[in-house]
Amino acid sequence: MFYIKLILSISIFLSIFINEGKAQTKEINQIDSIMKYSSKTGVFNGNVLVSKNNKIIYDKSFGYTDEKKINNLTTNYRFNIGSITKEFSAVALMQLKEKGKLKLNDTVSKFLPELPKWANKVTIKDLLQYSSGIPNVNWKSIKNDKDLYDGLMQIDTLDFEPGTNYDYNNNNIFLRQFIIDRITKMPYKDYVEKYIFNTCNLSSALLTPFQTEENIAKGYNATLVQDKPDLPITGGTYITTSDLLKWSSCLYNKKVINKKSIYELGQHFALPETQSALGQAKFSKTKLIQHIHDGRAGNYEAIIYSNIEKKFTIILLDNNYNGKIIEISEAIAMILND
Repeated sequence: MFYIKLILSISIFLSIFINEGKAQTKEINQIDSIMKYSSKTGVFNGNVLVSKNNKIIYDKSFGYTDEKKINNLTTNYRFNIGSITKEFSAVALMQLKEKGKLKLNDTVSKFLPELPKWANKVTIKDLLQYSSGIPNVNWKSIKNDKDLYDGLMQIDTLDFEPGTNYDYNNNNIFLRQFIIDRITKMPYKDYVEKYIFNTCNLSSALLTPFQTEENIAKGYNATLVQDKPDLPITGGTYITTSDLLKWSSCLYNKKVINKKSIYELGQHFALPETQSALGQAKFSKTKLIQHIHDGRAGNYEAIIYSNIEKKFTIILLDNNYNGKIIEISEAIAMILND
């Protein structure tokens, strides 16, 4: 009798396993069809990775490393991830908060007292939620980090009272980095490499500026003109799809900051279509259940699309901008959502 029950149990298990395998094969084939179509029609040139149930089920490259269209991309190529980079400065601030080095309602002037009077009004929370009122960077006068700081010193007035409106601009990000420099007494680049990249084992991640490195996909436009070289400014990140997956897992599993910090970073200014420091973050009470963040830098475009409840993550990195990665990721998500 025992053996009959055992055989029946094994049969049921195998039946479930085979059916799940067939379902996953179907998903993979559907994803592959979407990506091949996107590549063939010229709307995607880059790398794509899909993970489900903590397992990579799709990991491929489509197209070329640069505008010459000679060398094919491979999965170990790094791409600029644009605004997704902003997650690192946000997480770094929350790490310092957890250590008691700052509070979200601390003003910028507490850490950078030499800045003009507006720094007495702007808080760390404002920088994280893009509600500071600080004017955007005047890129025409910027050549390095010193120019960025000098530009902040020259600001006379804010565009609006902090906490009353929303303006997504990069001066918020650079101020975060300068504050981290000042608190830690170490360059922001070194801090991120030590306490975020190393902690999450992101071996491919490079923070600008960096020396010439191998396996860097070059951004280029529709007329096959390569992007201009990066300015020697701290903060831009180049990374592979596999390491961006490691980053998302590291964040969701609370290896760099705790649950409360993740929740606080996921809050956005109280207007529709505004972004949090994590992009679009959805919570069930205080538990993160969905995370979507896209970025662009020149002709690079990137997206992380994670449904944490259903245990899948989609990552697309592109070096030939076509503005379609959001639609592609949503199509893949529809497949994974059955």
